[in-house]
Amino acid sequence: MAENLNPITDGVKKLLLAGVGAVALTAEKADEIVNTLVDKGEITVEQGKELNQELKHPFNERKNKSGEKDIDGFVNGLSADELAKLKEALKDK
Repeated sequence: MAENLNPITDGVKKLLLAGVGAVALTAEKADEIVNTLVDKGEITVEQGKELNQELKHPFNERKNKSGEKDIDGFVNGLSADELAKLKEALKDK
């Protein structure tokens, strides 16, 4: 039975990791843009820090909501048998 749990739990794990990867990439790009503006003297370091925080705040909120929707969609697409196996696997964790 443990072998049958792997595809389901692996799917959930991959879904979560994809979301985390997207967040990390976006945050990294935002940092690069802000640093470029600071280096060019178009904004001060303090303005750069503030801008970075402003950019990350709404994105983090959207990320959390998006992750919840992705997981809901995944779980809703499971058959009754797959859902039971997932519940059992989560109990063991």
